[in-house]
Amino acid sequence: MKIYSLAFLLLFQFPFASPVTDSQPKPNTNKPGGAKIVFKSTDGGQTWQDISKGLPENLEEGGFYANESGLWLRAGKGTYHINSNSTTSFWQKEIFPDKWSSIADGKGGIFAYNYWGQIVQKIKGTSVWSPVYTNFQGNIRTVFETAGGAIFIGSDNGLYKSTDNGKTWKQVHAGGWVIKMVEQSGVLVATSMSGIIQSADEGEHWSVVIGEGGVGIDVACIQGGFAAISYSTAAKTRRIRTSYNGGKTWQPIDAGFPGQAITDSRWPLINIGNPAQGTDSAWHPKEAAPPAPEYKTSIIQVGENFFCGHTDGIYKSSDKGKTWKLVLAADKGKMFILSVSGKVIYALQTESHC
Repeated sequence: MKIYSLAFLLLFQFPFASPVTDSQPKPNTNKPGGAKIVFKSTDGGQTWQDISKGLPENLEEGGFYANESGLWLRAGKGTYHINSNSTTSFWQKEIFPDKWSSIADGKGGIFAYNYWGQIVQKIKGTSVWSPVYTNFQGNIRTVFETAGGAIFIGSDNGLYKSTDNGKTWKQVHAGGWVIKMVEQSGVLVATSMSGIIQSADEGEHWSVVIGEGGVGIDVACIQGGFAAISYSTAAKTRRIRTSYNGGKTWQPIDAGFPGQAITDSRWPLINIGNPAQGTDSAWHPKEAAPPAPEYKTSIIQVGENFFCGHTDGIYKSSDKGKTWKLVLAADKGKMFILSVSGKVIYALQTESHC
């Protein structure tokens, strides 16, 4: 799973916090000595362990990505990695010759890339990072390698494909930016400026399968299908959907999701619909704090349970989305981004900004 580039918070080194239980979610308070930035759960979201200790205080914008070997974080010129089976908060640092904003997995080794079009790859079994795909011209939003070995690069002006290890590139989608891609059973699904797009012919042709006038937020592989989050201009909120027929049709699973929808107006009107006579009070903004926007950031499945990263915290559903329960609360003004490898869930708490 590839994750957007994110603005990280300042981190403070601190021993493990006590586990937070599923039955009683507790808010984080950012008290002195508590990092509370990166969390890990190995029991289906019932308890969460703060694994932030050992990360630098100047953790900057970067990638957040989990694979079978653990979790990877970007920080300045370094990538920090923690093993999935680690029982302590022990982070190892990789050193790059330049600043790389994001990371992604590849069959031959992990990629690091930046928006300006540079990509390096660390070949498995070595400690060397080498430039790859140097002839690609354009900015880079994502790098994705399929099971069959095709390479895709998402850019601001579409999606590009190479079948000869980056020697030549073909634009296969021209509908604006593409940021995140996943693959299952030969079907590709991606987030785009148009919403959620899908291809059933190895990425040669793409169609919009969730539009609603908004952009795609997240896509993930689930048991037997895909899950996605997209913004709906009609509902004025982010919707969660699943597909079990190769991404052709999608069903909403957020009818029971708590929280306020994003609204177009930040400032509700006083006495709207019944203004006081002789005044213009109906046109004045209400003198109160605007409602906080609600952001669904990421969707994953672990076992039979769905988890959604959110501005409230982390929500869990054990009944295919009919009901959702908060299992880890976020600090005020923060949000959680999720990534998963096998049965291990990783959660990054960062500023609420996207």
